[in-house]
Amino acid sequence: HKYNVALISSMIAEHGAAKAKTWLQGLKNNRGRKPSGNDRGQVKAIYQGQCDVALGNTYYMGKMLEREDQRAWAASVGIYFPNQGDRGTHMNISGGAVTKAAKNKAEAVKMLEFLSGKLAQYMYAQVNHEYPVKSGIQYSGIVQGFGGGQDGVKQGVFKQDQRNLAEIGSHRKKAIKILDEVDFDN
Repeated sequence: HKYNVALISSMIAEHGAAKAKTWLQGLKNNRGRKPSGNDRGQVKAIYQGQCDVALGNTYYMGKMLEREDQRAWAASVGIYFPNQGDRGTHMNISGGAVTKAAKNKAEAVKMLEFLSGKLAQYMYAQVNHEYPVKSGIQYSGIVQGFGGGQDGVKQGVFKQDQRNLAEIGSHRKKAIKILDEVDFDN
């Protein structure tokens, strides 16, 4: 999965390929079940007692807390942000770009400027419970509760890994190779 590739790529950037592979093998050896389903499915598995810990994207929690049929699953878990004492938590982002072949470059740039502006970032934060990429945007009330009780985390604010995304991306092929060597999905 692309999120796993990004996470392992960031670990390679921080610790090197050998340590990233050892960590991933340890994670596989200690998992409660074979990877199955999406982020919501991981939370449901914890709720059902199939496992104790899962990796996931926080915005799914916000959506689950809003849904009557999934609220109990989400309420049964807490969000923990790893690596707060050192590099910070790895973050995935939603991004956009304009290709060289775009026929309406000026309009495409305007769209990206809007999406990265205050209004759209506020909407992402409030409606989708995502962490905005633009600083100074208020988090949703749900997100402000994330990481509650965790040292160094207050009102959903936590230490984020500031590593350059191009550097993380440069380790993508090696991360895929490690995931395949560990046979993580089986």
